Amino acid sequence: MDLIKVATGSRVGTTAGSIAGEIRKCGHVEVRAIGAGAVNQAIKAVIVARRYLVSDGVEVVCVPSFVELEIRGQERTAIQLTVAQVLVS
Repeated sequence: MDLIKVATGSRVGTTAGSIAGEIRKCGHVEVRAIGAGAVNQAIKAVIVARRYLVSDGVEVVCVPSFVELEIRGQERTAIQLTVAQVLVS
């Protein structure tokens, strides 16, 4: 499963395209962001990716969680969004 890292400056459309592409290819993807601005961009990208996928008849769910990371010797808490395709009956 690929990991998509989102920053405050990440473009929503580009990130959404990456998310949708991974969902089409693998059925799931992890999206990770640190900080309020990055989390905002990540959530918007998931929403836009969902729009792309719904037009193809694909529905997704998003499960948020905290992930502890070590970056340059410091502990940081990231938000990780697990986005996965679901079967709709």
